[in-house]
Amino acid sequence: QLQLVESGGGLVQPGGSLRLSCAGSGFFLDYYGIGWFRQAPGKEREGVLCISPSSVNTVYAESVKGRFTISRDNANNTVYLQMNSLRPEDTAVYYCAAGRRPFYLNCALRPDEYDYWGQGTQVTVSS
Repeated sequence: QLQLVESGGGLVQPGGSLRLSCAGSGFFLDYYGIGWFRQAPGKEREGVLCISPSSVNTVYAESVKGRFTISRDNANNTVYLQMNSLRPEDTAVYYCAAGRRPFYLNCALRPDEYDYWGQGTQVTVSS
């Protein structure tokens, strides 16, 4: 079975940092584009950032540029989301997702471009 599992969420003060992990099983994540999405209570799910197959390109939402970074550890079949300078408005459930958009196109921050989803991990930024 193809599965994604997020971990690393928690409670952090404004200005702090967290690193989220997205671990794959049953398939090699480097063959897939990986997106991170988040959803706060009462709001639509929004794209945060993504990385294409083989890490050919990345796309960041304007709200997280300079603060969030996506990376791969292919030896461990894992994708990381490093979050720095966290703000209260970053509070949400964070999801990773895998899709088959070709590497020669920019990855997309649209949920319908992704086929496999993790269960989500809660990030709360509060003093």
